[in-house]
Amino acid sequence: MAHRGALDRFYSVIPAGGIGSRLWPLSRADAPKFLHDLTGSGSTLLRATWDRLVPLSGPDRIMVVTGRAHRAAVEAQLPDLEDLNVVLESEPKDSTAAIGLAAAILYHRDPEVIIGSFAADHVINDRRGFKRAVIEAAAAADAGYIATIGITPTEPAIGFGYIRCGHALDIPSAPSAVMADSFVEKPDLETAEAYLAEGNYLWNGGMFISRADVLLKQLGESRPELVAGLTRLAEAWDTPERGAVVDQVWPLLEKIAIDYTVAEPAAAAGRLVVIPGDFDWDDVGDFAAIAKLHSAGRKSDLAILGENARVLADSSTGVVVAQSGRLISLIGVTDIVVVDTPDALLVTTSANAQRVKAVVDALKLSGRNDVL
Repeated sequence: MAHRGALDRFYSVIPAGGIGSRLWPLSRADAPKFLHDLTGSGSTLLRATWDRLVPLSGPDRIMVVTGRAHRAAVEAQLPDLEDLNVVLESEPKDSTAAIGLAAAILYHRDPEVIIGSFAADHVINDRRGFKRAVIEAAAAADAGYIATIGITPTEPAIGFGYIRCGHALDIPSAPSAVMADSFVEKPDLETAEAYLAEGNYLWNGGMFISRADVLLKQLGESRPELVAGLTRLAEAWDTPERGAVVDQVWPLLEKIAIDYTVAEPAAAAGRLVVIPGDFDWDDVGDFAAIAKLHSAGRKSDLAILGENARVLADSSTGVVVAQSGRLISLIGVTDIVVVDTPDALLVTTSANAQRVKAVVDALKLSGRNDVL
């Protein structure tokens, strides 16, 4: 069957980068979001991503792209990760360079490879639904499209980007595939409500599945210099020249998200396919999302994270992350966010959780890198 052939050539790529600044002071440069257990499951987000992908790729066909500083932590979390599948960035260059380099390396090793890129810090519990969607996306990629998985909205969320869906396609083994008309940025509430009412918008889950050659060709149309650099890196990657070429080429690569270099141009050219995903999904973008994950809709719940957390609460809701060992007492506060670490304390509300990034930006401007 066509989709089995696609899966036989399928390689999962996990870009494990980004600090997750809206989760400061829990998430920091030396302990980013993907290395934390934010769900209370006992697994970090990175480990949960790995476990979700092993049934699709097997442990020997999963590549992780991460920063040099995180190598030891990543390998400790993923003991089955093969050394040749660890790609280290000397400095962060955003998702185009990370995913593009993985695609170029894997294409150099196998010109027929199909890659799927899945963020290290998203939460998906319905693994069967996720697997079904990826299998369809791989079939669409095998047919020459760039595929993405759009998440069926459950509410008019303003923290996610959206994909406007077009007409249905006839792709063998991908019966739910539709064309992607366009990408839209995070909307305001009124616009999000209109999207939900219209019914042909999906959340942009940031998952991309494509033949490596197709992805690199699409990227080459918009960023030829970037592809040239990635190709040079890939050609040297499995040779003794890697270090010297990385030091020379990587700093010169453009820092830009793959939405702008591949997804949006592919959609405009009629080359991007969307597979609707009806599984649960959250990018855990802020502390309000963490509170929601733990409360499961029960308004009276207070989410408490942290080993040996000492929290006393009376008539309070929200989320507490306790890492300092101090006793935290909450009385009569609703939708509160308290993050207590040994060197920084954050107090806000769920409604203002998206504004935490502004604190991080202010700390950077003031040179307070010791708490970042």
